[in-house]
Amino acid sequence: MALHVFFLIVTTAIVATTISATDHIVGANKGWNPGINYTIWSNNQTFYIGDFISFRYQKTQHNVLQVDKVGYNNCTIEGALRNWSSGKDFILLDKSKRYYFICGIGGCSNGMKVSVLVHPLSPPPRSDAVSAVHSSEKSDAPVTFHGNFGSILVFVGLSYVCFRI
Repeated sequence: MALHVFFLIVTTAIVATTISATDHIVGANKGWNPGINYTIWSNNQTFYIGDFISFRYQKTQHNVLQVDKVGYNNCTIEGALRNWSSGKDFILLDKSKRYYFICGIGGCSNGMKVSVLVHPLSPPPRSDAVSAVHSSEKSDAPVTFHGNFGSILVFVGLSYVCFRI
């Protein structure tokens, strides 16, 4: 019985470590400062629901506002959706959508704005993959799985082995 519990704990730990959020630090080691091209930075990131975006800056000089597309394009703070000013802000990306962030203390016009597209954890299957699965004909279209499907299979497989012993 102790062996069963041990395997269950180890399996749970493996799955828990593989299903984790990423903290995307805006600007990496350069932080949230004027004169940085955050579009290049965000284009080199992949954001998923449950990830965090964090901003690091001197709180007496900058802040972070979540705005809509118009506020982002025009660097306007009217109608800001949310704001942060701690200097070390961790923002949960909890929806699959495009988020817009700007500095509301004059930094936006100096490039302090970033837009990120957040993807679902497991994207819906491509239409060609769905039709391949539902078709009675043989298809050469690859069927791929994204996300943590492999981790879940490992967990289920090991759990089955543990409780069969």
